[in-house]
Amino acid sequence: MIITKQKNVEELLRCVDSKPVFLIGCSQCATICHTGGKDEVIALKKAFETKKIPVSGWVILEPACHQMNDKRMLKDNAEELKKSEKILVLACGNGIQTIAGLIPEKEIIAGTDTLFLGEITHASEFHKRCIMCGECLLELYGGLCPVSQCPKSMLNGPCGGSSHGKCEINQQIECIWDRIIQNMKKRGTLQALSNIQQPKDWSKAGEMNRRI
Repeated sequence: MIITKQKNVEELLRCVDSKPVFLIGCSQCATICHTGGKDEVIALKKAFETKKIPVSGWVILEPACHQMNDKRMLKDNAEELKKSEKILVLACGNGIQTIAGLIPEKEIIAGTDTLFLGEITHASEFHKRCIMCGECLLELYGGLCPVSQCPKSMLNGPCGGSSHGKCEINQQIECIWDRIIQNMKKRGTLQALSNIQQPKDWSKAGEMNRRI
């Protein structure tokens, strides 16, 4: 799922600038992250109204990145959207851009910061697993990704700074290379790491016009 963080309310108030605003949330990832579900949209609505900012309406899209569903649900809110000058979207970057494409005549405000593709480990706790780089190398590292989980995105590691299984950049971060090595030792496949990997082809992450 896509992990997001809701922006500071004061920042959003500055972006809206007292103009009539329509609020949009997402029924999936943003709801699970507690950054753009019904509760968060209603809480933001109350915060705006407390500051005398008119909220013309709100909707939770199912999900925000589903263009066909968005068209139908936004059509049902056409009158409220007409009354708004700005649209604040509490969804991932993909969802926000989907809305921007559907309503180009309105100013779109991103209500969240999109962080990463992650795994739910506990309630409201998420683990960064993937940065959707376009070239998956998991088979080289025993199913663990150093591109997303190493702060240096090292393809050949570990670096000289890791200590006792922790990262030198932040001692709270587990060294993914330590895990890769320990796991591959157990499987008897450690020798595979002697093959030096060439720099990653980042052009594969930039196929902007590709459709699948």
